[in-house]
Order: sequence, then structure tokens, then C-alpha cells
Amino acid sequence: MPQSDQISALGVPDPATLDEDLQAIWAKCAEKLGFVPNVYSALSLKPQKLRNFMATYNEIMLAPSGLSKLEREMVAVVVSSANRCYYCLVAHGASVRRLSGDPQLGEMLALNYRVAPLPPRQRAMLDFAWKLTTEPYAILESDRDALRAAGFSHEDMFDLAQTIGLFNLSNRMAAALDLMPNAEYHRETR
Repeated sequence: MPQSDQISALGVPDPATLDEDLQAIWAKCAEKLGFVPNVYSALSLKPQKLRNFMATYNEIMLAPSGLSKLEREMVAVVVSSANRCYYCLVAHGASVRRLSGDPQLGEMLALNYRVAPLPPRQRAMLDFAWKLTTEPYAILESDRDALRAAGFSHEDMFDLAQTIGLFNLSNRMAAALDLMPNAEYHRETR
């Protein structure tokens, strides 16, 4: 049984009514990906907030960092698993499959990251992501010490915390909007 055809419970604007800069982004997405991510369509209800989201996302997920793009996507999946965010599990699970070349890793991270055979650095990173998402009040210096012992610099830890925070925010937005992932993500790298 396929998922709902809705993009967002709040509806989405007609792309033809969007400002020129957003229409250009839609065209670039269609050219590069073959589709416009539903998160863009849903957030276009408030165009300036969409622009802010894209700028923040690009800074956290794409800017130079001691965390690789794959590691940041792995964090997105583990945070989304803790929050049971359907949209992000599907979309970022596809990214993990694509970036890792491992068709099983995305599912392991989504269902129980602890079963994935990971190096100590990534295990420590995902343990921190899970705890900061599920028990933020319980983070202690020993949690940061575990990251240091796994080779994370203070700058890396800052980037990790921002990535975790971004996906806790976006997971809650996706839940509030009943955001559905693009069907294309389900098929990607399978």
C-alpha cells in the first residue's frame, strides 16, 4: 500500500506563484534530482522561512567540517529514528545508502543503529546523537570525554551538536506538517 499522496497537511503553494529565486531552485532540483524535495514544497508556505532553512541546512550539512557528509547523514537518520520521523528516515536513509554504497546501513541506522558494525568514532558519535535527542538533560562531561577519546575536536563536537539540533527541529516540523517523503527516495540506491 503506497503512502499518502499529500505533501503536507497544510497544503503547498503552486510553484508558479513562488518568487523567482525559489522557482530557480525548483528548476535546479528538477534538473539535478529529477524532483523537488517535498520539504521545500511544504516550507514554501512561508518563503522567507524556507530560505532561512535552506541556508541553515547548507551551512550545517554541506560546509567544511571534521564530520564527513556521510557522518552528518548518519546522525540525521539516528536522530530521526529516535523521533520516529518518517520523512527524514526515508530521505536521509536514501542519502546514507548513496554515500556509503551500503544498501543495509540506512536500515540498520533507522531501526537500531547499535546493530551496525561501525568504527569507534562513528559509534561514539551516534551514541551522543541518540542521548542528546532522547535525554538532553542527561548529557555530562563524560559524554564529551567519550567524543574526545574517539578523536573529535571541540569544533567537531560543535558541528555534531548543531547537526543533532537541526534534525530535532526538522523532525518536529515534519511531524507537525505530516510531511510525506518523495516516492523517489524509497527507490534510491536499492
